[in-house]
Amino acid sequence: MKGENKIKMRTIRISAILFAFFVIICISLAESKIPSSNRSKRAIERVQPKLEKAFKDKNLTYGSPIFIRIFKEPMKLEIWVKCNNKFNLFKTYEIYTYGSGTLGPKVRLGDGQAPEGFYFVTPKRLNPVSDFHLSFNLGYPNLYDRIHKRTGGALMVHGSCVSIGCYAMTNEGIEEIYAIDDAAFRNGQSFFRVHIFPFRMNKINMEKYKESEWIKFWNNLKEGYDFFEKNKIPPNVEVINKKYIFEPSE
Repeated sequence: MKGENKIKMRTIRISAILFAFFVIICISLAESKIPSSNRSKRAIERVQPKLEKAFKDKNLTYGSPIFIRIFKEPMKLEIWVKCNNKFNLFKTYEIYTYGSGTLGPKVRLGDGQAPEGFYFVTPKRLNPVSDFHLSFNLGYPNLYDRIHKRTGGALMVHGSCVSIGCYAMTNEGIEEIYAIDDAAFRNGQSFFRVHIFPFRMNKINMEKYKESEWIKFWNNLKEGYDFFEKNKIPPNVEVINKKYIFEPSE
């Protein structure tokens, strides 16, 4: 009986060791897929202490899952951080996309427009060696864009304060945003959502732009905007019958 118990205990210890080893391997493999460079490492080292304090001051945890919203009018980028199954606003950054078109989605290559719609960013879309300091690819064109035969590509959020068709930040701003993205990925988030709107889609603005050629498209975007405003959880986004459809996310 004692011999059997010893064997069982030894088996449990071996299983625990193997499981821990498996977890370490998985984490290492996941982190190896996150792009990095000397530039991005230096940037992260520079801003991480300040960010960790800012997160703590707002009762948030650095490395938690994130969600990004972008508005063209006014030009703002918001970072939201998950806390207790809801997302809380961490910080709002100025966008310096002067020369990137007007209100309305990107339709074709070379139109100078920045995209509007629902996108997501995976680790491989980070660019730590960008010509514009640091950047990440928004994933345009998405399924909706392709169904509507919209063309173009390589639409980014990046630094250097200048762009045509992308969303440009200050270098200081993109360093913080990039560091937050990187930390979320290294802590296990497989992708984060980026929702891009022409403006805050309240009643006043919808009435103000009701004569726009894009009002039907914007009414569809508003469904996703309202979902998050109500629930503080970004929806899962599908495309059915050439329209965005919104469902609760996991």
